[in-house]
Amino acid sequence: MGYVSAVPPPRNDAASEPEAPDSRSARRSVAVALLLGALGATVVLLASGRTWARGTAAIGGDSLQLAADGRAVTGLPAALAIVGLAALVAVFAVRGKSRLLVSGLLALSGLGAVLSALLGSDGRRALDAQAARSTADSAAHVAGLTQTTWPYVTAAGAVLILAAGLLALRFGRSWPSMGGRYERDGSPRQRAVAAVDPDRPEDLWKALDRGEDPTTDPTTDPTAGPAR
Repeated sequence: MGYVSAVPPPRNDAASEPEAPDSRSARRSVAVALLLGALGATVVLLASGRTWARGTAAIGGDSLQLAADGRAVTGLPAALAIVGLAALVAVFAVRGKSRLLVSGLLALSGLGAVLSALLGSDGRRALDAQAARSTADSAAHVAGLTQTTWPYVTAAGAVLILAAGLLALRFGRSWPSMGGRYERDGSPRQRAVAAVDPDRPEDLWKALDRGEDPTTDPTTDPTAGPAR
């Protein structure tokens, strides 16, 4: 007849407990912030290379078609997008107040890119400089100035960077850090001491190479460990 124990098996509380709502919201906020920040920086960098403004310059009796891209109009959105992308990565490399500061930098870079894209979208100054170079006349000015939608696309991408920064400011304290090692009790892990067979010379030599005392039995002497 088999032996039946009246003691119930131990419960695995870690596996049975549902995931905390704060942990789920932190995971979602990390994923959303990374998506918004990366997508926003990509949009800003791509849209900044597109044509923002067009115009014409008079050369004699003819007119010369001119066009200026976003980087010629203002280089701030692209530069701030790179700063925001670096700040987004740095958020996961720091903790505490440093993470708060980096999150603020991420939000400010997005806000600055929005304002510079909207306020600097005119393009007249860039086209006037291009007209002066093309006509060799420093007093030349562009005529028939028209704007494209790319400055507003750039601003929309910058809004995504700003949103990523606001998420980092709100939920960044609960986000994990890169390269962090966690222990259950916070104590360092001890190295397991290999068993040494005194009848095998090779085991004795290996123990000596590891800095261990082969004459001490680690199973009977709990204080035995690597020699210092």
